[in-house]
Amino acid sequence: MTYAIVDISGHQLLIKPGCYYDLNKIPLDIGEMVLFNKILLLNHKGLVKIGNPCLNNVRIKATIVRHLRAKKITVFKMKSKKRVRCKYGHRQELTRLVVNSIYINNTKI
Repeated sequence: MTYAIVDISGHQLLIKPGCYYDLNKIPLDIGEMVLFNKILLLNHKGLVKIGNPCLNNVRIKATIVRHLRAKKITVFKMKSKKRVRCKYGHRQELTRLVVNSIYINNTKI
């Protein structure tokens, strides 16, 4: 089983080739390739490589599938005894991408 732990926009994700992931919005068009190079850990056939802080020779290529919005969350703030109530919602902009492959020294694994 091959997987990598990647730092993407401040979040650490466990990524496997061929899987779909929803991330914070990436301002690129649908169908474009994205290259991630902040790889913190790589496990390939039982061999684990740990970066210090990142692995220099490992890259991950992914394709943007679509842009979407997350479920709406409701935020309610209240100050007791002051008659202050504020209710509003928020929907996060997301980008769905599929991981194509992982490369070590420009060689696909």
